[in-house]
Amino acid sequence: MDARYDVAIVGGGAAGLSAALVLGRARRRVVVIDAGTPRNAPAEHMQGFLSRDGMPPAELLAVGRGELRGYSVELVEDEVVAADPGFTLRLAGGRALAARRLLLATGAEDVLPDIPGARERWGKDFLHCPYCHGWEVRDRPIGVLGSDAASVEYAHLLRQWSDDVVFFLHAHVATAAERSLLDARGIKVVDGEVARLRIVDDRLDAVELADGRAIPRAALFMRPTLHARPGSLLEALGCETDESGFARVDGNGQTTVPGVWAAGNAANPRAQVITAAGEGSAAAIAVNNDLVREDVSDTLDRREFT
Repeated sequence: MDARYDVAIVGGGAAGLSAALVLGRARRRVVVIDAGTPRNAPAEHMQGFLSRDGMPPAELLAVGRGELRGYSVELVEDEVVAADPGFTLRLAGGRALAARRLLLATGAEDVLPDIPGARERWGKDFLHCPYCHGWEVRDRPIGVLGSDAASVEYAHLLRQWSDDVVFFLHAHVATAAERSLLDARGIKVVDGEVARLRIVDDRLDAVELADGRAIPRAALFMRPTLHARPGSLLEALGCETDESGFARVDGNGQTTVPGVWAAGNAANPRAQVITAAGEGSAAAIAVNNDLVREDVSDTLDRREFT
């Protein structure tokens, strides 16, 4: 068993690294365990992060890890396979780590439709976030994949980035009112099931329908559907989650289990990179404050004992 850490952070994305930076600067003994599978790995760039707009996601993480080394934060490339009360984390590589507090920044996974070409183009020209990618495809032919009623709102949202927006109904049955409003906004509605994404020269060329029609598009958006990562530590630790497996937390990121916090997509499926970083920072401050309270209590207990 390794020496005990003040805080173990599971997940080395924006939330986890931001939390580690705050805690390292607070002179806490911190370890970050990261399996190296960030949600935004397929994306070439990230947007909307002040001073880092357009930076490749991998570069942000590399810079962050470099900063942490200046504060003696330990970085472990491994996967947590089990968590015991206390908290003891058991890693796939055989190592076991103990910590006074635990912060889960394990992220989430996108649920993609079973459409040929979708997974290959994910994060490139098959996209989920207009605020992340809308500017890059502005004024170009854009498609929106229908999955539920909320997809209609997505089509209206994308309309502000392009005059040429097509809403592919796919799995959604549009009402007359929805069709009328889409038409009023200049959004073309295409009936029928999407069969595949046609790729030419490593880019999206057209969206092909089951009936053989091919609608040229430069980008296709879908309303994001996220699930917590399978085998989540939240369940193993007894943390309360919602129906999609995300942690239920308070305003500081504390879960329903004392001593366990969650930040970023592990608790907030809508968090972008900059949001996740902020949530990680806020959770770290709450964790440190909780440790201070314990330190004070321990000091009083020792004084009374002696």
